[in-house]
Amino acid sequence: MLRDFAAIDFETANEQLSSVCSIGIVVVRNGAIFERFYSLIRPEPEYYSYGNSCIHGLTLEDTAKARVFPEVWTDIEPIIGALPLVAHNKGFDEACLKAVFKTYRMDYPDYLFYCTLAESRRQLRHLPNHQLHTVAKDCGYDLANHHNALADAEACAEIAMQLL
Repeated sequence: MLRDFAAIDFETANEQLSSVCSIGIVVVRNGAIFERFYSLIRPEPEYYSYGNSCIHGLTLEDTAKARVFPEVWTDIEPIIGALPLVAHNKGFDEACLKAVFKTYRMDYPDYLFYCTLAESRRQLRHLPNHQLHTVAKDCGYDLANHHNALADAEACAEIAMQLL
């Protein structure tokens, strides 16, 4: 059972994976939530697609004065250290992380990633779908603020503590 990890969730400003505009991190140690981190990020490229804003509610005005990713990552890196990362739909969040590292020419540390979406498909076959809010509810977590990066990371952490 995975007892130490960091659940991660990104929201993006547009169709570019590098356009992360918010990040949520929930660190789990010894099977319990230990620390939470949330930040807005000035996206690159710096524009918002209407569809993305409709999903998460963020706009250019919200992130105009936010720090860029490398500045935010200096706060995150010591929090997560060498912990494995967990995401609900690892393909998206891992791709965002790699894209933003590449955009800013940062050395990617090759994080180990686990996926609660894939695991929920294996273990929770009775569900009508395996979207984050559906799986979270089945695991006893009420995801009231879906598409807020911190709320989604916390839901992912709760799911991971049960399924991974």
